[in-house]
Amino acid sequence: MKAPADAADQLRAFGLAYPDVALKSPWPGHTDLAVRDKTFAYLSVAGEPFSLSCKLPFSGDEARDMPFVTPTAYGLGKSGWVTASWPEDIADPMPMFRSWIDESYRAQAPKKLIALAPAFAG
Repeated sequence: MKAPADAADQLRAFGLAYPDVALKSPWPGHTDLAVRDKTFAYLSVAGEPFSLSCKLPFSGDEARDMPFVTPTAYGLGKSGWVTASWPEDIADPMPMFRSWIDESYRAQAPKKLIALAPAFAG
């Protein structure tokens, strides 16, 4: 199954609903989510193959066991970051990707903002 053209945009919109989140574009081909200028999700842009990178301190081991997930490059994988492409064998991976964005936000945000964040409903 191919990624919907707007999958990254849907995930970006989901992440923007968290407290004090803004878009950040550190390099071409990405428009990322950052909390207080600290990136918590790297997302591909339209026209590029789907890609999502998140910091997963709790579910990272399980995520890395999936065939479409690799440790994030540039040494970030050593700090718990994973990068996912669009899975061929999962009918709707969006709920899983939203949970990863939630986990990554909570791993990167200050405690005061985490307390204001909406409870993740799955």
